Amino acid sequence: MKVRYFPGCTLKNKAQDLDLFARKSALALGIEMEEIPMWQCCGGVFVSANDEVATKLSSIRALSDAEEHHSPLVTVCSACHNVIKQTNHQFNTDSAFRQKAVNYLASDTVYQGGAEIYHYLEMLRDLVGFDEIKKKVVKPLTGRKIAVYYGCLLLRPNSVMKMDDPENPQIFESLIRALGAESVYYPMRNECCGGYIALESKELAEKKSRSVYESAKSAGADTIVTACPLCRYNLLKNNSPLPVVYFTELLAEALGAKEDSNE
Repeated sequence: MKVRYFPGCTLKNKAQDLDLFARKSALALGIEMEEIPMWQCCGGVFVSANDEVATKLSSIRALSDAEEHHSPLVTVCSACHNVIKQTNHQFNTDSAFRQKAVNYLASDTVYQGGAEIYHYLEMLRDLVGFDEIKKKVVKPLTGRKIAVYYGCLLLRPNSVMKMDDPENPQIFESLIRALGAESVYYPMRNECCGGYIALESKELAEKKSRSVYESAKSAGADTIVTACPLCRYNLLKNNSPLPVVYFTELLAEALGAKEDSNE
């Protein structure tokens, strides 16, 4: 299976492990992730203003590339996925925005709105299947107690993201169980870590992060896993007593794909 892959800029520097182990795990599962050539930053956040077009053009180019190659478009970073998914939704539902985007892009990109977008977790669930992943596990994470952390970008807005139930999601937990670990339920798993308000209010960001890792720790977790580079940074910066790792690293470990890296 081949998929088009949008890594995003954070995965090329501060979040290299998220990218590295995503690629290694995909190969172990028989998936070839073809990185889109000449991709640009997704824009960082989705701007809801209808007249804001320029920062969304990179996402449209990525969507066009996937459509042209008749291939799913896969992302790993929570923020990139959110921006691309929301941009695609706006392109398909807002005719004024669509026309502005087409005018900006001129003839270098032709997008008809038909790309299929998957977060890596959705790819594992919908294109591979957790039962198949379980069969390929060679080093089950037996005895590990994992607290999955969705954060706010993977699930919301639900009317657009449509990944899982935003109040009681299961996709992340199902993956952890397939890898042989115990998925620890805790109340703050899908609440914001405060990353986007860190510059405005360091104290509030710290409070939000603390509520997340204290909730996970009190539930008996030994590790927090996330798909979001900003969430990981914020939790660690605000002194999480638990290790915070990317889910792709645990996946690579369980699939036996981690050893040949330099990690």
